[in-house]
Amino acid sequence: MKKIGEYTSRGSIQTDLSINRIILFDGKFDTAYKVVRFEIAPHDMDNTALRMFSAKLMTDDDAATGVNWNWDNNEEIAWANTGFDANGPSSSLGSYFSLVDPDNLVVEDLYILADETASSSNVKMNYYIELEKYDISDSQGALAMVRNRSQA
Repeated sequence: MKKIGEYTSRGSIQTDLSINRIILFDGKFDTAYKVVRFEIAPHDMDNTALRMFSAKLMTDDDAATGVNWNWDNNEEIAWANTGFDANGPSSSLGSYFSLVDPDNLVVEDLYILADETASSSNVKMNYYIELEKYDISDSQGALAMVRNRSQA
């Protein structure tokens, strides 16, 4: 496995539990990406309402899993949550958690699912993902695809 590049993906998504696709697949099965960092943050930084965001990265577009984190599911590879209150001390982010499975290897696309759990409102959330691109063998690609479809 040879590292051939570093990339970032960032944007804003709605926290309505819909699946958001991040296109990575280049049509080749001998290249793959490794997620090395996953961060989330509020979009509306001057909103005075308490906000609690939760998100996860997946290798499949299975919306049935919902926002719950299932660490025994091979399709889930990164998780993050954060709280924010613009009325709080120095209007800073509250509790924060982010974890990326260091054994992840993504051959096809990534999917992100987000929720704002403090209210029933649908608001925007920012995400930031750092990735490393690797040149891999066809057999490594096939094994990664099996694992990413939770068949391992």
